[in-house]
Amino acid sequence: MKETLTHEFENAWEALDESSKKACMAFSEAYKTFLNDGKTERESAREIVKRAENKGYKPLSDYLSGKEKAVAGAKIYVVNRDKSVVLFLLGSKPVKTGLHIVGSHIDVPRLDLKPYPLYEDEGLAFLKTHYYGGIKKYQWTATPLALHGVVFKKDGTRADVIIGESDEDPVFAITDLLPHLAKDQNAKKLAEGIEGEMLNVLIGHMPAEGPKDKKDKVKALVMKNLNEKYGISEADFLTAEFEIVPAGKARDLGLDRSMISAYGHDDRVCSYTGLEAMLSLEAVEVTACGMFMDKEEVGSNGNTGSHSRFFENMVAELIALQEGQYSDLDLRRALSATKVLSGDVGAAYDPNFGSAYDKRNSAQIGRGVQLVKYTGSRGKYDCNDANAEFLNEVRNVFDASGVVWQIGELGKVDQGGGGTIAYILANANAEVVDCGVPVLSMHAPYEIVSKVDVYMTYLAYRAFLNR
Repeated sequence: MKETLTHEFENAWEALDESSKKACMAFSEAYKTFLNDGKTERESAREIVKRAENKGYKPLSDYLSGKEKAVAGAKIYVVNRDKSVVLFLLGSKPVKTGLHIVGSHIDVPRLDLKPYPLYEDEGLAFLKTHYYGGIKKYQWTATPLALHGVVFKKDGTRADVIIGESDEDPVFAITDLLPHLAKDQNAKKLAEGIEGEMLNVLIGHMPAEGPKDKKDKVKALVMKNLNEKYGISEADFLTAEFEIVPAGKARDLGLDRSMISAYGHDDRVCSYTGLEAMLSLEAVEVTACGMFMDKEEVGSNGNTGSHSRFFENMVAELIALQEGQYSDLDLRRALSATKVLSGDVGAAYDPNFGSAYDKRNSAQIGRGVQLVKYTGSRGKYDCNDANAEFLNEVRNVFDASGVVWQIGELGKVDQGGGGTIAYILANANAEVVDCGVPVLSMHAPYEIVSKVDVYMTYLAYRAFLNR
């Protein structure tokens, strides 16, 4: 009776045979490469497009011009301002009958440079920053940092900048106070020990040649180095986009190499698994779609975020291509018939901080992909609460495909909370549930995932899209 009436979530490693375990490990190696090649949303978008093109995806413009036909099996990609990407694999049923979507985001918590960032103070040159997304500010001190960005110079030319990632590059850092002098700092609350305006990145110390009484000679040498390598001036910072991210590559974690430590698992782990699920498909009945969006970490607003009309407009374009004309009613019906896995990470139970979780209702690393019925905070505020009918449908898809899965929620009810893009698509009347990889140390400079959870998430997304 216990075996038939009770339920326990299984260890996903134990569900893999030797061949599947090798496939899991190989998949994780490819994922680490993806992480290393795309640390910003622009870099990730370009990597997604490159991989999609290698699998035969063509830009939407080829279809709008008549060069390609929007028929079953057509592979289409659309890029929005170099920061978000949507892939479509057209099904045998027309787009107006609905889509199956895995939606994720490619922006990550980070430090953005302020528009006028470079200054010198007591012989040290710094860059001022404004943090992006939810971070613990103290975690960003005394750790190697890299500079990534894009500059459009006054003459219109573009310069892409990456400093701190190759072995030959210098790295940067935010200083912290030595413990010998930290009496006042230690008396503060943890969240107040490092303030936002203290997140200034140390970038140089050597003065430029010139008269000893000349001011800002260290700053001058920094600009000289940047100008010689990238051709940029200080005025170019005013319109540039620069991001400070942790330096270094994704690494295996654990003597058994069962986990990955890396910057940006949230949410590039769901982006990569969703991408690979899309690229594994050749023919589907219902149009499959992979969304890789920007701005989720700051509310999904802006023209590259999920609140934008961008995605809706692209679906409208496809309906018009297939039907020969556009109908707003067709678009509304398509969205209402759409089913979505909101591919975002979840909070894995951490026994070091067990008091923050409801253990029975928390995901654990190594137990497969995580379904999250609702997110939000406290009284489910700002959540998408998936209905039982759709959850049961998803469960049956996973079970039929041998996917190891679990349920979870974001900590104890009154402990805090968070959200995803799920409610945005649900507001268009689509069926949506959050589904992704459980993560330890979420939003830290280096997060941790289990390789088997990454692999099971890929299998889950592929099964959901391939129906």
